[in-house]
Amino acid sequence: MKLLVFAGSTRLASFNRQLAHVAAQLARASGAEVTHLELADFDIPMYNADLEARGTPPDVMRLKALMHAHPAWLICSPEYNGSYTALLKNTIDWASSPVKGDADWQDGFKSFTGKVVGVLSASNGALGGLRSQSHLVPLLFNAQCWVAPRTFALAHAADAFDAQGQLIEPRQREGVQAVIDQVLRAAQRMAY
Repeated sequence: MKLLVFAGSTRLASFNRQLAHVAAQLARASGAEVTHLELADFDIPMYNADLEARGTPPDVMRLKALMHAHPAWLICSPEYNGSYTALLKNTIDWASSPVKGDADWQDGFKSFTGKVVGVLSASNGALGGLRSQSHLVPLLFNAQCWVAPRTFALAHAADAFDAQGQLIEPRQREGVQAVIDQVLRAAQRMAY
């Protein structure tokens, strides 16, 4: 199963980028064919319909194709002011926008429809980013994704990783693994 893993942050010391790294490793160990995407590797401007009218940026097209090629995703969502990041919203806005005049990409939800998505979050707070998840899930539903009921929120993230970037507590690794397992099982079933 092809699995896309990414975090809604480009900050170097991001807890969610660390969590995405751990999730990618665990998913590979579970037999998934993992693409670990870093949003910093894409030159995607803030969404603007006037800019889009001049042509969809090449990196947006590259992102759309990558998302479309993976039937399963894991998204690690930071929490800013009780919601997901502007970066993550901008990424979804561009990826879900139809490409006018392009028969393959006229359906804006082509990259999203039927994708099985697991939602994870990490925060230094006690809730571990749960509020970002509560805002992100309806957005993914609207984009026609199937969101796994099992989620994972890593609280007190500053103390959760060892020097090698691995989760210290076995129960935390088990929580991430439970989301991975559910996403891969559901994606396998939906592929038939």
